[in-house]
Amino acid sequence: MLQINDRVLPDIQSRPDKRNIAINKVGIKDIRFPIAVKERDNGLQHTVGDINMYVSLPKEFKGTHLSRFVAILNQFEGEIEPANIETILATMREKLTAAEAHFEVTFPYFLTKEAPVSRIKSLMEYKCGFSAMQGPDGNTDLITMVEVPVTTLCPCSKEISDYGAHNQRSFVTIKIRSNALVWLEDLISIAEQSGSCEVYSLIKRVDEKYVTERAYENPKFVEDVVRDLTQVLLDDPRIDWFTVESDNDESIHNHNAYAFIEMDKRPQAQ
Repeated sequence: MLQINDRVLPDIQSRPDKRNIAINKVGIKDIRFPIAVKERDNGLQHTVGDINMYVSLPKEFKGTHLSRFVAILNQFEGEIEPANIETILATMREKLTAAEAHFEVTFPYFLTKEAPVSRIKSLMEYKCGFSAMQGPDGNTDLITMVEVPVTTLCPCSKEISDYGAHNQRSFVTIKIRSNALVWLEDLISIAEQSGSCEVYSLIKRVDEKYVTERAYENPKFVEDVVRDLTQVLLDDPRIDWFTVESDNDESIHNHNAYAFIEMDKRPQAQ
């Protein structure tokens, strides 16, 4: 109960619920918040995150306290890294009397990238994110995600055509669970190597010639992209589990081409 000017305000959320049904996730969704993400070179990149925060709700509680989610977010001042996310989840469980807590954030992440021939520099945007859950035992399950644009050129189109081949921009998504720190920059680099050619924000004519010829010399089906990614991630001892997907915006079809692979390298999954 909260008392204001001799008036007691009832706490409806804390009242019991008679339906005897627990809720898996309840909380706030799509709150936009300034965040700071640690970079591989030890810097901090300031960006804006789209955040979801949820907790489990026991069957005996009528509701959760939504204002506490925002208060917790402000308490941590938006600095997002694996260690902080674990602490945020623990705070959510404590402040909201919950067995489980969930935290999800996606954000634009920028890297300076050189054009392949002219070496002109420009900023390149990538979609990145973290998704985490902490259970009653206090253990945290963290997934790191990157979505990276690449160019793919169709091997079949190249093989059957007297000249040229259809190509398109494709979006490669990697999600990982890891036993050691894997930087966003590491995953972005792995993803960029999986296409027929990388995508650049700013290029000159000499660069355009290079990327056109590079893609033509390195044709890949959507299946090739996810298989090549899988080979690299299987060989990385830091990574325990991963999914890879490629979504190609087909240039000659009215549909996309898509492929997906999931691998669990942990001993209990074998």
